[in-house]
Amino acid sequence: MDMNLPAPRFPPRRPRVAIIGGGVSGASVALNLLDLRGDSAPEITIIEPRARLGAGLAYSATDPVHRVNVPASRMTLHPAEPGAFHAWLESSGAIAADPDAELPDGRRYPQRRVFGQYVSHRLAQSINAPGAAPFTHLQATATHVRAEGARYLITLSTGAELTADALVLAVSHPPPGIPATLRAVAGAPKFFADPWVPNIVQQTAPTDRILIIGTALSTADIAGSFAAAGRTNPILAISRRGLTSRERRPTQSGPFGDFSTNPSRTAITLLQSVRAVLREAPQHFSCWEAVIESLRNQGGAIWGALPEPERSRFLRHLRPYWDVHRYQLAPQLGEVTRRQTKSGQLRIEAARVTAAIHHANPFHITLRHRDTTRTEAFDAIINCTGPNHADITKTNPALASLTSAGLIRPDPHHLGIDTNLAANALNAAGLPTPNLYVAGPLARATFGELMGLPQVTLHAALVAHNLAERLVVGV
Repeated sequence: MDMNLPAPRFPPRRPRVAIIGGGVSGASVALNLLDLRGDSAPEITIIEPRARLGAGLAYSATDPVHRVNVPASRMTLHPAEPGAFHAWLESSGAIAADPDAELPDGRRYPQRRVFGQYVSHRLAQSINAPGAAPFTHLQATATHVRAEGARYLITLSTGAELTADALVLAVSHPPPGIPATLRAVAGAPKFFADPWVPNIVQQTAPTDRILIIGTALSTADIAGSFAAAGRTNPILAISRRGLTSRERRPTQSGPFGDFSTNPSRTAITLLQSVRAVLREAPQHFSCWEAVIESLRNQGGAIWGALPEPERSRFLRHLRPYWDVHRYQLAPQLGEVTRRQTKSGQLRIEAARVTAAIHHANPFHITLRHRDTTRTEAFDAIINCTGPNHADITKTNPALASLTSAGLIRPDPHHLGIDTNLAANALNAAGLPTPNLYVAGPLARATFGELMGLPQVTLHAALVAHNLAERLVVGV
């Protein structure tokens, strides 16, 4: 026997990337990784309990009244594919099946679930493309993650385990937190802690008096659901300032305003700068929407220029005003809520709950306005205070295990997870955790504006690029 035969050569093992979360953020990271070709392209596994990838919480809505809040022509998964979603609406028949999606001026606002279907379609195309790397969807949730040497061992809700060379946290928005003054009644019938549980309208009676905590986009969605079901329930929506989301209007002007060349270093000077540009805009045949668009596009530079104390000041004082101008209503939903407000069915008030009692139906809620207090009876309460990102490293079991191990930490502004500018998660000591990345809104404390689709998809491309550069083949 010839003992000098060369040792057999095996192809290098593909590195495996596990993505926890299969909504738009996770799907966008996967799409960018699937663009890689050859043996060095990583194997991709998405851990997502929903059967459809790419929809997530935002684009899983089944109520037809829930529509995207920007025109379809502006929605894209990749800057190199402008108009791709708009074209798919035609070819798929989605527009023909939903005549209410198109407005007289030609703008199209399809149902949110339709965009989820499109993302799923695009992902399937990339998965099945010739030369694409192996791809797996594990329909489960990640319940625990721990480091094993240079790799990560992920335990799933099915009891199975998965080892990965790199991990991307693209976790969905968590349910809202329950305000402290309402926790005593949170377990009562017809207290809906999460506005996205199925069939809320059907779980109420036609005569029920409804209290909604919150006055922004989710509140408009819920009010629209009552209208779509033919309900005329009296609805009171409250928030500290009583601010409501603006309706999306047609605009002909592009983004207006430069806020990044000499960015503001304080929240107050940023506010002053924005107000000055808003006053100037009409002289240039522009509008406030164009200024907001410019702020959104330059959000990373604006946020990056603010020191940490000024970021906190912005979030505490200015964020509510930013949110209601930045996240606008689809015109169809705006028309519905206008009718409800005009008829008196929907009331919006600046108030807060100071006490809540529910020994038997109904709820007795004490509301504090600026100068007065009153107690009012309600038959159902819907909590629309927004995702509770502040506690997600405690409430999400996978993130809680990573936090306990010191591999990730909450960001200082309680918006999600602390990262560096490469989207690399920072450990308890503030150092990058190898091959552990955060994609999507949970990284916005570092990157600023990360809630809109354009920013989410650009951020996903950054994560995929940095991941691909770091992965070592054959380990």
